[in-house]
Amino acid sequence: MSEAHASILFVGDVVGSLGRHTLLDLLPVLRERHAPTFVVVNGENAAGGLGITPKIADELFAAGVDAITLGNHAYHRKEVFAYLDAHEAILRPYNYLRSQPGHGVCVVRSSGGVRLGVVNLSGNLFLRAGRPAFTDIDVALGELEGRVDHILVDFHAEATSEKVALGWYLDGRVTAVVGTHTHVPTADARVLPEGTAYISDVGMTGPRGGVIGVRKEQSIRGFVTHMSERYETSDEDPWLMGVLVRCSQPLRADAIEQLLLPAGG
Repeated sequence: MSEAHASILFVGDVVGSLGRHTLLDLLPVLRERHAPTFVVVNGENAAGGLGITPKIADELFAAGVDAITLGNHAYHRKEVFAYLDAHEAILRPYNYLRSQPGHGVCVVRSSGGVRLGVVNLSGNLFLRAGRPAFTDIDVALGELEGRVDHILVDFHAEATSEKVALGWYLDGRVTAVVGTHTHVPTADARVLPEGTAYISDVGMTGPRGGVIGVRKEQSIRGFVTHMSERYETSDEDPWLMGVLVRCSQPLRADAIEQLLLPAGG
């Protein structure tokens, strides 16, 4: 097995053009401060707050992102369907139907030869994943066995209970389980007893001045009137939210650190 010393920068749900610009502006800063071995980004809200396009994915890869994970908006843009099939390092949830475009697991390699397996998984509670997350993750890990030094699981899920349960289920079997989807960072980042780094939700990269990325006036109006509202991405108070996972042994994390940076920070 190759050298297992590595660090993984994972950036939470990138929302709209403001989120993309925030990520692209701050990524050189984060590289200088932390020198991550790998950069993985959740991009399922990168195109106007819903989905991703091939052009945006190419832009992220050109900026040095090693892998892109998605979620329940993976198929919002039809033009990305063929791209998901053609490109190994962009993932939709593994537990979607096999007949749906794309795939849910990939392996990326650093210049030093460290191999990172990335698995994208969807929760079942409140989200429409095609198959059970807890059985499908075992299948995904079987695909990666013997092929990787570290494994990062992006669990795109709504229910905190489901996320915490998966963290315990995978403790000692993967390097990190990071939660996405709610756009609100949680305060429970830690390394579990058997060596798996865990956080229930990384948060989002985009406008903190809105309501989970949406213009706050529109969101409030919808709650007040109980009427359908057309949502637009907010442009207020952009932040980057992520975590840095440090590792020195195969499939084990030494530490997980939250990174919460305002644009320009």
